Amino acid sequence: MQAMIALAVVMGFMMLGEWVSTRSKAYVPSVFVTAVLFLIGFWTIVPKNVVPSASFGKAFVAITQAVLLIHMGTLMDLKLLLKQWRAVLIALAGVVGTVIFAMGIGLVFFNWKTVIASVPPLTGGLVAAFLMTAGLKAQHITVLAAFPVAMFVMHSMLGYPLTAIMLKRESRRLLKHYHEPAAAAVATLPTEKPDDTASATNATTAVGLDKPKRLKLTLPAEYDTAAFMLFKVAIVTVLAEWVAALMHGVVNAYIICLIFGVIAHQVGFLEDAVLEKAGVFHWLMYGLLAYIFSNLSIVKINMLVGIVVPILVLICLGLFGMFLASSLLAKPLGFSREMAFASALTALFGFPADYIVTHEVVDIMGHTEHEKKYLLDHMLPKMLVGGFATVSVASVIIASIFLKIL
Repeated sequence: MQAMIALAVVMGFMMLGEWVSTRSKAYVPSVFVTAVLFLIGFWTIVPKNVVPSASFGKAFVAITQAVLLIHMGTLMDLKLLLKQWRAVLIALAGVVGTVIFAMGIGLVFFNWKTVIASVPPLTGGLVAAFLMTAGLKAQHITVLAAFPVAMFVMHSMLGYPLTAIMLKRESRRLLKHYHEPAAAAVATLPTEKPDDTASATNATTAVGLDKPKRLKLTLPAEYDTAAFMLFKVAIVTVLAEWVAALMHGVVNAYIICLIFGVIAHQVGFLEDAVLEKAGVFHWLMYGLLAYIFSNLSIVKINMLVGIVVPILVLICLGLFGMFLASSLLAKPLGFSREMAFASALTALFGFPADYIVTHEVVDIMGHTEHEKKYLLDHMLPKMLVGGFATVSVASVIIASIFLKIL
């Protein structure tokens, strides 16, 4: 019974987050609401172990993240994914801008150790926060151990809604190009506006959304079961992790999983949206998200109250530096300022929040399946790859450097 109560609490928080997001038309993302609910719950009556009690523990997450990234690959086109080096440059530029502004100006107002302990989570979300917290405790600087996690909590409250706003603006711009005849150079539409069906068909073909001819591993319908689909996903995941191990971290393991998912989909080994067809996608996604939010259990009210001013000031400085740096590269690399800033903002939270916020915005902004597919193919690869570059790679490097210069 205890496990079922824990599951009800976790799913209740997820449900309320989705309802608020729908009601606010994605201006208040579900991940933001769910994070706040978990935080308040941990401060009041929710047990600290509610998430593992609901079956979402370390063993669950060890499988989930890699498998979900294989699934993400089945939603993308290989050519679109390979073009995302621009998103990587912009996201990394945003990280550099964050560090320069938060440190350069932050040191005018606060002491060296306060700034050094607080800035890395701005460049890598939860990953950097826990690296810094563990490093500070190892060096017996316990007075600053609260800063990294507090920074993660506070900037998440700003980062989720801000990212949603940027993506909604980008969606409006993309949909304008999608429908207007003047966008012929982008969507190869005829000079006279056709009906909606023709417009959607032409735009879909232009951006590579038409179904390519692929090999397909076919079986009689009675054998093409969910278990068979999950078996294929597991095989691709094993191969991806084996290749990642051979590369000894030269390329992030999660990026390799994403690429293997794309390739397996392109050759027809994996179906479109394979985990959704197998009926397990939402369960895995909710579990991973719940596990991430379970880390908020170590945040205390007095922890935030005592350091709220320096944290907010450093967040504002970091976000301004991120916006400025990403904006400078936006036009030269063919991005709008909104898309560039959104890509850089993935440094604040990474996967799976970047996926969830993007999908929520697309579901609100796209009115047809063609429009949603068009928006996803333009925005989701940039968000995912930007998040991997910052959270999984850059943040680890920055946190390691900052721990050495404390």
